[in-house]
Amino acid sequence: MTAPIDLHLMRHGEPELAGRLLGRTDCAVLDSGVARCLAAAEALDVERVIASDLRRATDCAASIARAHGVPLHLDPRWRELDFGAWDGLSPSEVDAAALRDFWDDPDAAAPPGGERWSPFLARVAAALWEIEAPTLVVAHAGSIRAALVAACGFSRSQSWAFGLPYGCVLSLRIWRGETPTAQIVALRP
Repeated sequence: MTAPIDLHLMRHGEPELAGRLLGRTDCAVLDSGVARCLAAAEALDVERVIASDLRRATDCAASIARAHGVPLHLDPRWRELDFGAWDGLSPSEVDAAALRDFWDDPDAAAPPGGERWSPFLARVAAALWEIEAPTLVVAHAGSIRAALVAACGFSRSQSWAFGLPYGCVLSLRIWRGETPTAQIVALRP
């Protein structure tokens, strides 16, 4: 088995459009959201920062990378699940039964024109298992949950068993190899 790698998954700071279904919708993060992420990352020992290429993640990640003096890499595979026709809407603007069906089974009941869970999970898992050094990934609640499914063997529903507030950090220790594995080290809200 290879030596473990410390991986920190951070949810981006609070965006301007908080409370909406934000998948591919690109919006700015509040200054207070960037500040919260900077504070949460202060004690992390990382060699690089990776971020989703959406502004709400890149704005936070760029500030953290500068503060730590490490390189920033943008990777669109860490984007949030694409909510299709629902993207940018508040949950109250979506048909309640369709939204419930989606949350119950996001493969069978994906949003119109949106992304199914399985391809989403596959793209996040591919990005996750390429990480080779102590890294901070600034991403989204959905992509962090998908990483937990891929790395820790959680079911999709188990990955929803705890909150991931804006600016939180979930720390994992991962072992890459023939059968990659991971363990949760800490969750800091």
